[in-house]
Amino acid sequence: MRVEETNKTTTEVRQADHRKMNFTVLLLSLVGIIVLFALVYFIFAMQPHPTAP
Repeated sequence: MRVEETNKTTTEVRQADHRKMNFTVLLLSLVGIIVLFALVYFIFAMQPHPTAP
């Protein structure tokens, strides 16, 4: 792991992340949330419906 310099110019600070780690985190979080909601939906969908009197 490389050591980051602490004294950067304003131009260097505004540069994009070359490893695209922000995109990776956002993408994995979105996929995780979709899977979680799908799991909760299917759990509730598989529950037997109460019969009406």
